[in-house]
Formats: sequence, structure tokens, C-alpha cells
Amino acid sequence: MADFRASLAEAAPDQALSPPLAALWWAAKGDWDQAHRIVQDESDANSAWVHAYLHRVEGDLGNAGYWYRRAGQPVANDGLEAEWGRIVSALLTARG
Repeated sequence: MADFRASLAEAAPDQALSPPLAALWWAAKGDWDQAHRIVQDESDANSAWVHAYLHRVEGDLGNAGYWYRRAGQPVANDGLEAEWGRIVSALLTARG
């Protein structure tokens, strides 16, 4: 997680990142549109989870709920930063 956070000082994410992680990287940089573009056409559960988070950031809770269901994840009710960290940790752990 520390390496991922440190990479936010760069101008662009590592090309080896999966689409969901790349989207979270852009979200942390404040570029919601770029983050959304990355995951909007992906069909895997992790991308759906990040898509849900992004719509929560946007304040579109109805749309976020749809994407949480697609991801098989409970609707988050903690802070956005906490959720971001939880998703990043889960995705980094899953990739090994």
C-alpha cells in the first residue's frame, strides 16, 4: 500500500496496474473522469467495485448501489478515504 500511495507523486500510474487499480490511482489524483473512463467498460467484479466507489464519490448513490450489487460487495457507509484504502488493499493483496 505504501508503494502505491508513493506512486501518486508520479505523473501517471504504472502501466502494469490492473484497470481497477489504475482507476483508483486517478481517483486519488482527483481525476474522476479518467478513473471512470477506465472502469466503465470493464466487466469484472473488481472494476464494478471501483465503479461503485466512483459513483459514491460523485454523490450518485443510486448508481453506486447498482455497481456494488454487480461487484458482490456491500454498500459502503464509511468515509470515502477509508473505502479507497480498503479497495486498494484488497486489490493489491489479490494480485499478490
